[in-house]
Amino acid sequence: MGEITVSAQEIGHRLHDPASIYGAPYQRAYAELAASHRGRPTAEIVPLLRAAADRALLGFATADLIEQAEAIRSGAPYKLRVRVTG
Repeated sequence: MGEITVSAQEIGHRLHDPASIYGAPYQRAYAELAASHRGRPTAEIVPLLRAAADRALLGFATADLIEQAEAIRSGAPYKLRVRVTG
């Protein structure tokens, strides 16, 4: 399970919000990759996650992206704990 801390102003980058001004929230991009890349090599998934994170202006560490990619590859659930700050 991963954990990130975000400000209340940035939450739209990470979680789906229909009213968000961001075109590619990370949660949606992750779900799409999980549906399309299950069973694919982790090394193939990591750059796609990195691109999605960059579009959402997220700064995930490489280790976090690898952990997420391994969950996608294996079909395992992945939990991301989000701590929202004022």
